[in-house]
Amino acid sequence: MRALGAGLLILLGGYLAGSQWGTRAPSTVAALHWSKGHDEPLTGDEALNVQVYKQVAPAVANIVTRTIEHDFFFNAVPVEGAGSGFVIDAEGHILTNFHVVQDAQTIEVTLGDQTRFQARLLGADPRNDVALLKIDPGSRKITPLTLGDSRTLQVGQRVLAIGNPFGFQSTLTTGVVSALGRTVQTGDDTFIDQAIQTDAAINRGNSGGPLLNSHGEVIGIDSAIYTPTGAAAGIGFAIPINTAKRVAEDLINSGRVRTATLGIAEARPLWPGLAEALQLPVTRGLMVERVNPGGPAEKAGVRGGTRVGLIGLQKLLLGGDIITAIDGQDVSAEIDVSLILNRKKAGDSVTLTLYRNGKKIEIPVTLGED
Repeated sequence: MRALGAGLLILLGGYLAGSQWGTRAPSTVAALHWSKGHDEPLTGDEALNVQVYKQVAPAVANIVTRTIEHDFFFNAVPVEGAGSGFVIDAEGHILTNFHVVQDAQTIEVTLGDQTRFQARLLGADPRNDVALLKIDPGSRKITPLTLGDSRTLQVGQRVLAIGNPFGFQSTLTTGVVSALGRTVQTGDDTFIDQAIQTDAAINRGNSGGPLLNSHGEVIGIDSAIYTPTGAAAGIGFAIPINTAKRVAEDLINSGRVRTATLGIAEARPLWPGLAEALQLPVTRGLMVERVNPGGPAEKAGVRGGTRVGLIGLQKLLLGGDIITAIDGQDVSAEIDVSLILNRKKAGDSVTLTLYRNGKKIEIPVTLGED
């Protein structure tokens, strides 16, 4: 029914246009000049678009997920989702967004040549919204996309996006890199770090598809749009491909994503009212309540809370260190810490600026692996 409805809408538009032609005076119709149908040469931009599309489209995946949810009466209700992805090697590894396949019980992939595969989720980095799928191509030859280098991008550079917006498979849109280095928060503890902003139209269903340069190299994964209406508004964001490559390499080589950690089990954002109530010397920062036993923070001497306090209806562990900066960058929420650690690796050293018993001190911490 959904496909039929879409068809009716298209046919209806054509029918109305035809009706309008039917109401013209004969002399007006006779005066119209019709093309003889000869091929017009493509402009340079058009030829480039056609070339990149033909080169890339076969490796762009339409991803359909299915899961079972339950309604108010606990009846099982099948739920279907859709997104995009792209093949990165001949073995059948596919990159996409984590939010495209999150909680999926079955994942079906259709490539540009309409071949279908069942896929399995190898792993993901939810913090960066990247997931890696695997299909079994068997004897079928599949051509992967070439992954570029997102560090070389420049504002104004031409980009192309191919995906499956609203289920329309292998749709091409074009634009430019509008801005670089954005930090786009997509959830309480998820974000696009160093996001690529583009005016290439990105709609629902494009998520997980490739953002390409004019050489057909993938330079980002289409991930989010900024819109007040739910439709494309000329502000789309992509995850840098260098971030996605790091995630894919970790999952293929070691079966998990290697992320840096401070080893702080629980920390609470400090706000001016709480700081005043506790008579603290700072009004912004993270109050450390608990550190992981044997973790990097504990080994470095970071201290958690030692006494229980009641603030309103909340129980807090008070008396711990208050972290105000990491490597000179102010922190006042957990996502601030996540962003800093996202650019580090296990074994790196960072310097914490913190307050303990009213005094400002600095402590070096060697990061561990989460």
